[in-house]
Amino acid sequence: MNHFDTLIQKVPDIEAKIRYSFHDKSLITLAFIHRSYVNEHKEVTDHNERLEFLGDSVLGLIVSDYLYRELPQTPEGDLSYLRSRLVEASSCCQYIQKLKVEPFILLGKGERLNEGRGRETILADLFEAIVGAIYLDGGLEATRTFIFGHFQEDITAILRMPLQNWKAALQDFCQRNYQQQPEYSVLSESGPDHSKIFRIKVSIGKKELGNGEGSSKKSAQQAAAQDALERMKENHGN
Repeated sequence: MNHFDTLIQKVPDIEAKIRYSFHDKSLITLAFIHRSYVNEHKEVTDHNERLEFLGDSVLGLIVSDYLYRELPQTPEGDLSYLRSRLVEASSCCQYIQKLKVEPFILLGKGERLNEGRGRETILADLFEAIVGAIYLDGGLEATRTFIFGHFQEDITAILRMPLQNWKAALQDFCQRNYQQQPEYSVLSESGPDHSKIFRIKVSIGKKELGNGEGSSKKSAQQAAAQDALERMKENHGN
């Protein structure tokens, strides 16, 4: 029996783990097929990238709606930053690992051996594809129930983390200690257009202070500023 047939047989196990039963089983099957598997198995002709595209938007809508309703006094800029933290790749990777469905994804040989940054992206994309599949099968409310039924505690924990404006803190630090403004530059962009991952560095003159990643340039700049301040703190402690 090939991997694809095994995946089809395992659909009831997946449904039990995500606590959602599909009317159209082909949707949840498709969510677990990575492009790299299709490239190596010509008998399978479709992969999960379109579902991932849809799920990314649906996840963003549900999280935005939740933040708008739950945080009525929070300004737009802070809401955007909180949303980016809830839907970024590292958070989606955390969600998928909590579901314990990672072993079911079909990958090409090279991707199966990948344990680095690419692995996190694959798992984040899988989560978005599952969200897209549930949305197509059951609609927005079913998707909302799935997200908050599984991840309410995770979302609450992320929102309870202090909302630190790392860029403002770093700017203040650099003004006081260097009499210069920190400068941000893009090191790399990866991923499809609808789900970009940005890596950004922050520098003073030619000296790199820190770098970070995010699903938007703003969130990546915040991550870079945080990295810079934490490095400075460590150096000061030494």
